[in-house]
Amino acid sequence: MKTATISKSSTGKYFISILVDDGKEFPDKQKISESNVIGIDVGIKDFAVLSNGEKVENPKYFKNSLKRMKCLQKRVSKKVIGSNNRRKSRQHLSKIHEIISNQRNNFQHQLSFKLVSENQAISLETLSVKGMVKNHCLAQSISDAGWSSFVTKLEYKAKWFGKTILRIGRFEPSSKLCNVCGYHNSNLTLKDREWECPDCKTKHDRDINAAINIKKFSLQDQNLIVI
Repeated sequence: MKTATISKSSTGKYFISILVDDGKEFPDKQKISESNVIGIDVGIKDFAVLSNGEKVENPKYFKNSLKRMKCLQKRVSKKVIGSNNRRKSRQHLSKIHEIISNQRNNFQHQLSFKLVSENQAISLETLSVKGMVKNHCLAQSISDAGWSSFVTKLEYKAKWFGKTILRIGRFEPSSKLCNVCGYHNSNLTLKDREWECPDCKTKHDRDINAAINIKKFSLQDQNLIVI
């Protein structure tokens, strides 16, 4: 055992986290081929869209609890500062936040374990979450999704099982590029969820097309042949 850390949650629960060294090395990275790599495009409407066409619905835990939270916040504001009633109201509000955090963590742990278990490598787009939350129209939805914590879970689980995380640059045109013929649709806007390639006439779902391109770009960076 190396360290033991005791912490207390806002709802009064105590936890102890123990760090131990089991002496085991991380397994060697497994070989990557086009067939065992999955591309992931994270979003707001759907939490994750995979290059195989699968869509993972965004549970939106914070948004679904927002009405209840606003009601509790009003109750807190009406209580006398320093009173027992105010303390109890704050505890009720803290409990809602704790439930949301636990729900989000549980969802992300299950999904990240599934993706790491079923694939040898996972392709992701590098996102600047700090920059994205500056958009006040999307900030709450982005924070609710928790993309950064999800990617962190993918990364350490990949190390545990000898899998690989592949990255592409944040400025790659994953949504605007036709994954079939390579046509660049410079007129595509954020509100366009589907579009048809004028060259090859392929009809694209914006997010699935982006996930496929994320996979392609990451494999090209690895000098692997994409079929």
